[in-house]
Amino acid sequence: MAIQVVILAAGLGTRLGKPHPKPLTPLSSGESIMRRAVNLLRDAYGDEVYVTAVVGFKLDLVIEAMSDISFVYNEVYDSTNTSKSLHKALTLSQPGGVLWLNGDVVFDPRVLGLIHDKIEAGKSFVCVNTASVAEEEVKYTLDEDGYIAELSKTVVGGLGEAVGINYISADEKAAFIARLAEVDDQDYFERGLELAIANDGIKLEAVDISQWEIVEVDFEDDLTRANSFVEG
Repeated sequence: MAIQVVILAAGLGTRLGKPHPKPLTPLSSGESIMRRAVNLLRDAYGDEVYVTAVVGFKLDLVIEAMSDISFVYNEVYDSTNTSKSLHKALTLSQPGGVLWLNGDVVFDPRVLGLIHDKIEAGKSFVCVNTASVAEEEVKYTLDEDGYIAELSKTVVGGLGEAVGINYISADEKAAFIARLAEVDDQDYFERGLELAIANDGIKLEAVDISQWEIVEVDFEDDLTRANSFVEG
């Protein structure tokens, strides 16, 4: 089965303070964050993986560096957030479910093996880390059936953090796309998921990947941590 992957890479990345798009930040392996992610996806899922990146800020640099994938352009990248980038990518995606990654996430490749069965089964999910519940991160709670109930940075009593790797099933994609269209320009995509849970009854599993290293690179300390487990 072909696996569609979207990488969100349109943002300004101002907190890290690099002159290039954050996904192009070099790692100790010699690869950029995005190149490493694409290589790991292909290693795990083979030639049947189809990768599209949403670009905006200095898109020419991303396209030149990643000429072996496809691209979607968010022309209002400087005034919108991840909800609108993902909306554009999902609207243009092929039939079927879609796996999406934040463009700044560095992860242990074993994460991809863990989620493969969920993708094959057509189960929507959000990867989470239950070992950390930092105030500034996207947190979650569960409903009485064990599915995600709340998903945002303002969640109180969060059970863990979302780590930036997610999947929407073919059956639930249309509802999610519609909710992403509704949310405010500055909302993160998690707001669209919350609305789809509340209004459309989509079921999101929380897939715990805490046993393996994963980090979203927002600051220099995050980059140092990522490089500590990246294979050279």
